Order: sequence, then structure tokens, then C-alpha cells
Amino acid sequence: MRLFRVPMSRQAPIPVARPPVRRVETGAHWYRPTALTVDVLAAGLPIAAAFVEVHEPHPLRLAAASALLWPLIGVFSKRYTPLAWGDRGGLRAVIRDWLVLVGALATVRVVCGLDSVPAEAFTALIPALVLTAVCQKSIHRHLLAARRNARALRHVLVVGEAPTVDAVVEQLAQRTDHEYVVVGACPVGDGEMRSGVPEYVRLPGEAPESPETDALAVLTAADEIAADLVFVAPGRLMSGERMRRLSWALHDGGRSLMVLPGITDVARRRIRLTSAAGLTLLHIAPPLQRGSHTVAKSALDRAGALALILFFSPLLVLLALAVRLGSPGPVLYRQTRVGRHGKTFAMWKFRTMVVDADRLKSGLEAQNENDGHMFKMRRDPRVTPVGRILRRYSLDELPQLFNILFGHMSLVGPRPPLPEEVLKYNGVEMRRLSIKPGLTGLWQVSGRSDLSWRETVALDLRYVDNWSLAGDMNVMARTLRAVLDGQGAY
Repeated sequence: MRLFRVPMSRQAPIPVARPPVRRVETGAHWYRPTALTVDVLAAGLPIAAAFVEVHEPHPLRLAAASALLWPLIGVFSKRYTPLAWGDRGGLRAVIRDWLVLVGALATVRVVCGLDSVPAEAFTALIPALVLTAVCQKSIHRHLLAARRNARALRHVLVVGEAPTVDAVVEQLAQRTDHEYVVVGACPVGDGEMRSGVPEYVRLPGEAPESPETDALAVLTAADEIAADLVFVAPGRLMSGERMRRLSWALHDGGRSLMVLPGITDVARRRIRLTSAAGLTLLHIAPPLQRGSHTVAKSALDRAGALALILFFSPLLVLLALAVRLGSPGPVLYRQTRVGRHGKTFAMWKFRTMVVDADRLKSGLEAQNENDGHMFKMRRDPRVTPVGRILRRYSLDELPQLFNILFGHMSLVGPRPPLPEEVLKYNGVEMRRLSIKPGLTGLWQVSGRSDLSWRETVALDLRYVDNWSLAGDMNVMARTLRAVLDGQGAY
């Protein structure tokens, strides 16, 4: 059986063979017992030691209650499921469960007529939080590594109109941090599929008179390729009623069904399911572009920029001297960039090129290595020896901390574009300008100049629509690793 990964391209997707899938359980056999063991020991042993130390009555009973409650809470919150292990937001779930544990133990003490919880007991609960979070993170990383090696995957059969099937295949093939691999399709109607995924049966464009016609065809295809899941994409030819009848048959046949609403790059926290008059409604919260969150982001940006300027002030002086002594010309390079809502501002960087670099750019256009509106050369002859080092470790961008302090930029956001680049933007690309540009961002921590223009835009739009303060903290933490690695910086 061939599995397909479709590269991101402006052209029609080309099927590429993926290594054979080694079929294992989505959660390896050691995940669940390891997590349970860690939780029992992390909740029970520190509590027992703390209660013995303070001469609390019945320490072993209280420790046993804690050791039982902690994994029990995990079972009810589904923390021991493959879905939880594959979720990036697992830490939030662990903290939520830990707060429930603290409240549950306090309630148990009150019911048993014991005194209030001693401070030592509360402190002894912290290992349960820390060790469970570490265990959850370790399992998450192991699971991601397994998926990148074509293990721990689930076979998917896609049902929908041909263009939609191709779009689903391409979207899934762009990343390897999920568990789904498309191994077959049941296109609806007469459209031609171009993704290269095997077509096992074609469903008629019009809903058949007998509902069993669709069901029999899809179930036969799913059995033939041993599909774990069936993805169904609604559309003009796959109406709600037709999909409803198909779901009955799939569920009766023991197959799982997922419906693809057609939206992409929307964070789960923005999505809420509800219902009205028998309709299933998908509520999508708007992006955070105004209100208290944006005020807090602006305040944190300026406070963080000021703190970083003070911290890096000796380094800024040394870098300024290096640039001045490395080649003739000014220390700083001033360039007009486009900020939020299309407003231009003067962005500052340490000079990394020869003085007449802008004049020489026109003669190098034919050697541009970027496939979009940006100009990038891996071996740009205009870059000075000192500038090459500064670029590799992003040290040339430190003066932009002053742009953040003055309110032109943010610590995290899309890359600030040039005015001539913005003139070439289409309607989708213009959305990058709906928030302030950033000193760092998803582009910075995901490959920088090694990314295609399409990948760059996709990352920026994902940030624009889904940013949060917690997400900004995560990006800044990842930035340090990206800067030290230096990959994609030139």
C-alpha cells in the first residue's frame, strides 16, 4: 500500500511515496501504565512523607486517598487517552486537574472532620503537578517523533468532491505532527482527482434513492484498505441529509466518522459547539484584535523591550563597535517598513551590508532565491563579514527593541514587510497587516528564510488569527533555540 505526502506548491500536487506505515496503537503500549504509575507515586509518596513529618493522624490513609484521587481525576478528564497525549495544550489540562485535586482533598478533610490542610500538605502536592506535566510532555514528544517516522498513524478514507479531497490531502501532508494519513478516497461526482490518492469507488453526484448505496460503497472501501477513520467533507453534492444517513451506516458498521467543516488554521480555543432546532452549530470566536488582551500585549511589549534594552546594553555597545570597525559606513541601518493597517515606520537594524546595498539590489534580482515577494540570497555579496555573523544569530535585529518601545512593533508578530512588497500583496496577504509586526514570530522559529513564501504567509496568518499571550510566551521561548541554531538565517 502506498501512502502519499503532497508538497506545498503553487502547482498541482504531485504524489510522493511515504515510508510504509508500521501499524502500532496510536498510544504506545507503555504510555498509559507509565503515566498511571507516575501519577500514583507523585501524589502518594510526597503526601505520606509530609503527613508523617507533621505527625498528622492516619498519614497512610490520606496518602492513599491522594494516590487514588489523582489518577481518578485523570481518567474522568481523559488525560490518559491518545487525544490528550497528542495535544499541545496538555499542560493546561494538568494544571486544571491539579486544582481539582487540591479542592477534592480539602473537601475530604472537611467531610472526615479533620483540621484545615496544613501548608506542608499543599507543598507536597506540587510534585504531582510537576511530574505529571513532565511525563505528559515526554509522551507528547515521543508520540510526535513516532509520527514523523511514519509510526503511530491512523489510516483515513476521505469522502467528498474531488477538489475538496485534493485540498484535504494537501493540507494533511504539509505537517507531520498529526496522526492522520490518507490512504484512499471516495470522490463524489465527476471531478478529477489530482493528488494521486487511490480512488476506490466513486459515489454518484446525486443522492441515490437507496441510502444503503453510499453506505455499502464507503464501508467496502474502508474494509479493503483497513481504514481507521472516514473523513467526510460536506459540499454541494454531499448534503447534510446524505451525510447524516452515511454516518448512521458508518457507525452501525463500527467505523468512526469525522466531518471536515472546511475552515483551516483556527485554534481549538476559538471553537465552540452548540445546537439549535436539531442543527449542529460551530461557533468561531473572533481573533483578539481589540480589548483588554491587546492592551495587555502592548504593555508587556514595551515593558519587555525596556528590560531587554537595559539587559543587552553592554552587548549593543560591543556590536556597534564591531559594525563600525568591520566596514566603512554608519552603525545603524534605517529602512522604511509597513506596520499595522499599512502605516509606515522607520525600522532600525545594525548595518550588515555595504553602504550602497540598496543600489546594488536591482542587479541581483535575477538571483533571488525566494519564490514570493521577498528578496533573499543565501550568499548575498553585499553582506559584510561582520554582518554575516550578526545575521546568523539575529543580532542585527536587536535595535528593533527601540521600535517596540516606541509602539511601532511588537515582541511577537508577523515579519515587517517592505512597501514594495506590500504593493504586490493580494487580499489574503494583506491580512498580515492587521496586527503589529514582530521582532520574532512563527516565521522566525519555523525555518526563517528557508521557508517558501506560501509557508511564510500561512504561518503569519495563523498567528494573526490565533495569537494569545500564552502563545507569545511560547514563541519567545522557542526563539532562543532558533537563534542559537541559526538555521535559515542569511
